[in-house]
Amino acid sequence: MDIRPLRRHRDYRLLFAAQFVSFLGSMVTYVALPYQVYALTHSSLAVGLLGLAELLPLLLTAFLGGALADAVDRRRMVLVTDVGLAMGSGLLALNALRPSPPAWPLYVAAALMSGLSGLQRPSLEALTPRLVDRDELPAAAALSTFRGSVGMIAGPAVGGALIAASGVFSAFALDVLTYVFSFLAVRLIRAVPPAAAEPPSLARILEGFRYARSRQELIGTYVVDFVAMVFGMPLALFPALSETLGGAKALGPLYAAPAVGALAASLTSRWTPRVHRHGLAVMVAAAAWGIAIIAFGLCDGLVAALVFLALAGGADCVSGIFRATLWNQTIPDDLRGRMAGIEMVSYMSGPLLGHVESGAVAALFGVRASVVSGGVLCVLGVLACGAMLPLFVAYDARPASAPPAPG
Repeated sequence: MDIRPLRRHRDYRLLFAAQFVSFLGSMVTYVALPYQVYALTHSSLAVGLLGLAELLPLLLTAFLGGALADAVDRRRMVLVTDVGLAMGSGLLALNALRPSPPAWPLYVAAALMSGLSGLQRPSLEALTPRLVDRDELPAAAALSTFRGSVGMIAGPAVGGALIAASGVFSAFALDVLTYVFSFLAVRLIRAVPPAAAEPPSLARILEGFRYARSRQELIGTYVVDFVAMVFGMPLALFPALSETLGGAKALGPLYAAPAVGALAASLTSRWTPRVHRHGLAVMVAAAAWGIAIIAFGLCDGLVAALVFLALAGGADCVSGIFRATLWNQTIPDDLRGRMAGIEMVSYMSGPLLGHVESGAVAALFGVRASVVSGGVLCVLGVLACGAMLPLFVAYDARPASAPPAPG
């Protein structure tokens, strides 16, 4: 793996450390929150409805967060939202201390933290291209997937151990501490003023939409990932699946398996700069994800299930590397925040809607039917996107094919 950005840039190292630690805590909560909902309700649909509670605030704040990222100091945006996210995890911890905790505060906290993530993530995503050189952007994308993969492996493992040892309170409390670390690390980064001084407005948000609409290759990255996540994301079913695959001890490995595959893909990602057909690479990887999810849904044993989940995670990692490289190499800096807001809606609303979809289908037709049908629809949806977006499939990153900057 190419680690030049970490070796060369102090501020990127600080940002990487902050995101690494805070994402680890977020993954602990990512396991503890649905676990507590399922423990209180014994309903996969109730777990899936967490996705709906998180989706609505995200849609309200992501575009505003993108406009703010292009108008104010991105570092300051991250600091302010870190404080709010720590408060959300604190609310979850306090609720867990109650003798008979109700379920509704879990949905409130999930909605609050999703809305704050909508404000924060565009600034985080738009920071990286300002902190590294252009030729290091593929390496930074691979490092980002590596960081996420490690967090998705270690987070569920730590979360499961904490829940088993002392309950969900300790998991939520650890998340609070990780946001404190993130806040302190980001404070050490030098200020990152916006490329343009215009204040955020509806006109600026609409300008971002017009630019995205003019770039079919950007639309393709958003839509393909959205389709794959809506239909091929079975995470809301893991608590129910764990009951047939070994009990509670299987829950952590199920959550961690996709990240194991993603980690392997990121550690062997040095080949990715030699691929220039980024759109086609995203399509192939997304289809591979769907095929692996179909195979996962047909598994009766834990080992085979984990293998196919790992293959799915590796495919998702490859897709993420090429999507991020395409974005960071072709989007002008004064539009990066707003494009990151649009990307965030597709990237995060897809899995959240996927939780609702998989939970609803499981309630009607059973867990296995939900997983397999979702994988099939994922593959068909990706193929349909390729047919409708020929410029996305044909996109070539070499200079002769690169799109011009907007006039």
